[in-house]
Amino acid sequence: MSLSGHHALTPARERATLLTLGAVQFTHILDFMIMMPLGAQLMRVFQITPAQFTQLVACYGLAAAVSGFLGGFFMDRFDRKRALLVLYAGFGVSTFACGLAPTHHWLMIARLAAGAFGGLAGSMVSAMVGDIIPPARRGRAMSVVMSAFPVASVLGVPVGLVLAGKTGWHAPFFMLGACAGLNLLIASIALPHLPTAVADHDPRRQMKEILSHSVHRRAFALGGMLVMAGGVLIPFIAPSFVANVGLNEETQLPIAYVVGGLATMVSMPLIGWLSDRMDRLWLFIWLSAIGSLVVLGLVRLGPSSVGFAAMMMACFMVPMSGRFAPAMTMVTNAVEARYRGGFMSLNAALQQAASGLANVAAGLFVTTDSAGHLVGYPRLGYVSVGFFFLAVLCAAELRRAAPHVATPAKNDAPAPAHVEAEALV
Repeated sequence: MSLSGHHALTPARERATLLTLGAVQFTHILDFMIMMPLGAQLMRVFQITPAQFTQLVACYGLAAAVSGFLGGFFMDRFDRKRALLVLYAGFGVSTFACGLAPTHHWLMIARLAAGAFGGLAGSMVSAMVGDIIPPARRGRAMSVVMSAFPVASVLGVPVGLVLAGKTGWHAPFFMLGACAGLNLLIASIALPHLPTAVADHDPRRQMKEILSHSVHRRAFALGGMLVMAGGVLIPFIAPSFVANVGLNEETQLPIAYVVGGLATMVSMPLIGWLSDRMDRLWLFIWLSAIGSLVVLGLVRLGPSSVGFAAMMMACFMVPMSGRFAPAMTMVTNAVEARYRGGFMSLNAALQQAASGLANVAAGLFVTTDSAGHLVGYPRLGYVSVGFFFLAVLCAAELRRAAPHVATPAKNDAPAPAHVEAEALV
C-alpha cells in the first residue's frame, strides 16, 4: 500500500474494478429507488396510507443503519472482497424475497433484511474506492460509482415501472434479484483481492478510535446531513407527479425519470472532473444553492405537461446527486486507510439512519385530500432547504479541521501528520 493509503492497480484493472463496484452500487441504489415510483401502486394494492408507505421506505434505511453500526466493530477484520461478496449475496436473496411478500407486513420484513445486507455492501463499495484510488483522482472515481444513480433512473426505474404496470409490483424485485445474482458472479471474478484486513484487530479499540477522532466526527456529520435534503422529498416525488402534476404512472412518469437520469449521466462526469480541479467545498456550495432553488419550485408544481415535469426532474436530480461527488470525496479523504472499512460502515449507517428518519418525517407533513392530491408537500421544501444549509456548514467545518480533504488535485496529498494524529476533542 502506498503512503496515500491506496493499493496501486493497473489502469485496466482499476477501470474494471470501478465498473464492477458501480454495478453493485446500481442494484443497491435501484433497490432503494424502486420503492418511490411504486408508491402509488403499493398504497392502492395494500390499501395503506402515505404514512405507512413512508414506513416501508424508511425501514430499509433504518435496518442498514443498525447493521452499519455493528459493522463498524468488525468490518476491518476482513478483506474487502470477501466481505462484499458475502454481504451482496444476502442482499440479492432478500431483494428476491421482497417480490414474494404477500402483505405489506411481510414486505417490510423483507425490506429490513435487504437494508441490513445492502447498507453494509454499499459501505464496502465506498471503502474499496478509497483502497484503490489515490486522493488526487477520487473525485472522478466517486463520480463513476455515483453514476449508478442516473443509470438506475434511466434504465432501472423505467423498466421496473413498465414491468410493474404489466405484471404487478412483484416484477421489479425479481428483476433486481436476477441482476444481483449476475453481478455477484462478475464481482467474484473482476474484483481484486486486497490485503486490507487489519492485523490484531480489536473491535472495541477500533470503534473508540474511529468515534473519538474529531475529524471523523465532522465527516460523519457531513455524511448524515448530505442525505437529509433529499430524504424528506424523494419518497413523494413520484406520487406527487402522479397525484398533483397529473402524469400517467405507466407511460409519462417513466419519461420523467429517463430525462432526469440522462441529464445526470451527462453531468456526473463533469462534476467529478471539477471535484478534482477546484476546491470541493465551493463546488458543494454552488451545487447546494442551485438545488435549493429547484426544490422550492418542484414542491409547488401543479398540473403540467410531461415535458415540463421531465425538465423539473432533470433540474432536481443533477444538483441533488452531483453534491455527492465532492462531499463523499471529502468524507473518504478524512479517514486513514487502517480505519476505512469500519469508518465507511459507520458513515453508511449514519446516512441510512438519517435517510430513514427523513422519510418518516416526510410522512408527518404529507396527507391526501378527498380528490387524492398530496397536501403539505410545499412545507417539505423549506425543510429540505434547511438541510442543504446544514450540510454546507458541516462541509465547511470539516475543511476547517482538515484542509486536505477539499484540496484540488494539483495540490492533493496525503493528510499531514498533525491532522492524522489530531488530538481527540
